[in-house]
Amino acid sequence: MAPRGLSAEEKRVRLIEIFHETKDFFQLKELEKLGPKMKGIVSQTVKEVLQGLVDDGLVQADKIGASNFFWSFPSERGALMNSRLNTAKETRSNLETQLKEIQATIVAEKEARPDSAQRASALAELSAIKSRLTELEKELSQYGSCDPAKIEAKRRAESLAREAAIRWTDNVALLMSYFTRQTGASSADIRQYLGIGEDFEDVS
Repeated sequence: MAPRGLSAEEKRVRLIEIFHETKDFFQLKELEKLGPKMKGIVSQTVKEVLQGLVDDGLVQADKIGASNFFWSFPSERGALMNSRLNTAKETRSNLETQLKEIQATIVAEKEARPDSAQRASALAELSAIKSRLTELEKELSQYGSCDPAKIEAKRRAESLAREAAIRWTDNVALLMSYFTRQTGASSADIRQYLGIGEDFEDVS
């Protein structure tokens, strides 16, 4: 059975162990050689794992000349953890303060608006008005055909349809005139050929 590969977290832990056990500075190429040799980390994955540790502040990096050096000491990790813990505590304290302020505001609002009979009556009346408004809106929707905006839209549609009809009848007239000139046939023959009935009228 083939050995199980290291998980992402195991690679992170083992790469940090290289720094803490050696207490030394390394370049990326050195770590790519030490990773497989000391901790069984695949060389091709060292760069990605290292970058993740740098992004999380668990490994320090600095450029000296043309080379990048990386290091991490146990004391630095402890300081980082303490810093994160203090930040979390401060955030929790701020949230607790905000929560208390919100709770105090809620209590004050309730005291300013006691559940009196008058308030209950006003709320009931408001609810009834809202219900009536909903009913009226439904009723108005049934008379949509009388809506001035809808009437105007219909008029506009009729106007556009009429303009289109005029253009098409004009085109038919021009077509018949062209055929008459070109063929010498009568308009009746052309109407019959094109399938235009006698009841066809030009829209004016």
